[in-house]
Amino acid sequence: MELEVISEEGSSYDRAKEVKDFDETKAGVKGLVDSGAVKIPKFFIHPQESLENSITSTDCFQVPVIDLEGLEGGRRKEILDGIMEASGTWGFFQVINHGVPVCIMGGMLEGIRRFHEQPKDGKMKWYCRDYKQPVRYFCNGDLLVNKGAANWRDSIAFDFHDGQLDPQLFPPICREAVSEYIKHMIKLRKTLSELLSETLGLQSDYLASIGCMETESLVCHYYPGCPEPELTLGATKHSDPSLLTILLQDNIGGLQVLHQSNWVDVPFLPGAFVINIGDFIQV
Repeated sequence: MELEVISEEGSSYDRAKEVKDFDETKAGVKGLVDSGAVKIPKFFIHPQESLENSITSTDCFQVPVIDLEGLEGGRRKEILDGIMEASGTWGFFQVINHGVPVCIMGGMLEGIRRFHEQPKDGKMKWYCRDYKQPVRYFCNGDLLVNKGAANWRDSIAFDFHDGQLDPQLFPPICREAVSEYIKHMIKLRKTLSELLSETLGLQSDYLASIGCMETESLVCHYYPGCPEPELTLGATKHSDPSLLTILLQDNIGGLQVLHQSNWVDVPFLPGAFVINIGDFIQV
């Protein structure tokens, strides 16, 4: 079924065709920017109510920061109590001194930036909407079926099961960075799953064992400059359906979380990861 919209001027707008034409370029929103576009496609324009400024109360609230240093020493109970409090009241917290080298974190951000900022011809072969593919580059995973406004971002995803994904499948431009990052994420995921299990009064390996039963994903979003930023969003309000999300953000900022009906900025903290309790744990 195709959706045809009649504008105020009386001209027809074929959303399905515009989406299809855009997707077939395999260039994403970065391709629009590189082409010199000064207007964004209509399917990226969000309703006015969604674009209204968020209510930010950074002076009143601050996302908890959990220092994992001393986890195997005398601070374990203090760390567990902090995670319990943050998970129960926020559903979010940042972790520092987590064991992942800063050079690995920085290398990952740079590697993904190189992938997205390379010429179109270097990315097109990875463009895919088949979720069975272990590596896929795309713009909005639900672009072809979602009737709502699209997000202004491109992504590359890597699906792996306990690290069992051949690095030779990765784009060469970011292969080493992604390979090393995944190794460290598997370790951190295990540590956090054990800590969350303990706070819930479960065996320490309980959540880790649940996580191992499903495919894990590393999804890397890229938000290029937009010619009409006042009309669109990089990410809409949502919750993560997964067990747990470990988020690495760069120094640009923009991430917000909802706390006590207030949208609160999550500031960039060098060397930190943002931890999001997914719907699975919430249930």
